[in-house]
Amino acid sequence: PTVLATFTILADMTREIAGDDVEVTSLTRPGAEVHGYDPSPHDIAAAHDADVIVANGLGLEHWLDTLTADSDAPRVTASDGVDPIPIEGSDDPNPHAWMSPRTARTYVDNIVRGLSEHIPSGADGFRQRGEAYARRLDTLQADMETGLSALPRTERVLVSCEGAFSYLARDAGLREGYIWPVNADGEITPDQIRRAADIVRDNHVPAVFCESTVDQGPKQQLMRETGARDGGTLYVDSLTEADGAAPTYLDLVHHDTTTIVEGLTGRPAEARRGPRRGPSPT
Repeated sequence: PTVLATFTILADMTREIAGDDVEVTSLTRPGAEVHGYDPSPHDIAAAHDADVIVANGLGLEHWLDTLTADSDAPRVTASDGVDPIPIEGSDDPNPHAWMSPRTARTYVDNIVRGLSEHIPSGADGFRQRGEAYARRLDTLQADMETGLSALPRTERVLVSCEGAFSYLARDAGLREGYIWPVNADGEITPDQIRRAADIVRDNHVPAVFCESTVDQGPKQQLMRETGARDGGTLYVDSLTEADGAAPTYLDLVHHDTTTIVEGLTGRPAEARRGPRRGPSPT
């Protein structure tokens, strides 16, 4: 059976659950932006041939109906049941729910349930691997909280380019600031830079961050405006290639956590690093 996931992070989660008996592919490539993705004829053909399609939901894949116009494959919406955080200034949900390992457990439950329904021959394996992966997410959440506990309560302010860390911030006790809320389609305005600069100054934020898939220019401008240092690059919408900093979802959250701690404290983070991918239970 073939499963098509809409982007690399969902594909990685699905592979952990599906095991070797299911072929899992990602629509997007490592390093690609998912928000403004435009499905190609090749993508539409891949969706037509897939047995199951795994999507994030929460408005992330606004192009999903175009992708599946010629496909009868059932969809699994990984975020079903997530308590959404609205994007500031709108009633739309922030789609980046996977950025919290605690919330990602809901993704695992939905993927296990969806694969089991549509590929029943593998249901026992999906359940066992899903339970094992959920335990690793629990460990990851605990490690993230331990790492971020190095930050004094008065200094737990995360300022990034995009407001993609609402779920992580909520579950890790951070306050969130950003230059733009989600998926900036147009030019960044002086008002957006000014508001972000006010957050940095008012909270004495020592470092600011930006995501790997967006233009780094606004971060550089914010640094010039405030004197804050460059905290580093965070990964949100895409994994990296195998030799990069975030080849798996677990690596992505570990990298982001340690980068945030090191950026805000100016000291190396002492966070425990778990294995990237272990053998799935049988």
